Amino acid sequence: MKLINKSNFFSTVCEVYALLSIGKIVLEAVTQGKWGNDQMNFILMFVISLGATFVLSQYYRLVRFPLTLVILGQYLVILGALMLFLWVYSRFGILGRHAYRDMFISFTIPYILLAGGYYLNLFKEIKKANVILEELWRENNESDDN
Repeated sequence: MKLINKSNFFSTVCEVYALLSIGKIVLEAVTQGKWGNDQMNFILMFVISLGATFVLSQYYRLVRFPLTLVILGQYLVILGALMLFLWVYSRFGILGRHAYRDMFISFTIPYILLAGGYYLNLFKEIKKANVILEELWRENNESDDN
């Protein structure tokens, strides 16, 4: 178990909330014996979040490619998976008239905001690490000169 402090407080709250919410959805489905659209949407949002987080976490494998290409590629991979899911689901269930458009919009806007925030934070951390490395390099060279 990790120690909860000010740097991980919010992420810990989010983890606990997600686990409790998913547990509640599953418990309601089991005890009430029905699986509604609200439950399906909530679980689908969780699965999309898992997929998007996984794809974003693979950035370190793609650093040799231009950043714009990586970001666009990651977006298209996740969006393609969502559209494929909708297409498969349409073979077994009924989709709304504008299901593809609605999925595109309801995924694209949060993805742009959250992935943009992720990359801004990532580059801020990289810049900070580069400053620390430069200071260490300078200190090492100064001690070698003496």
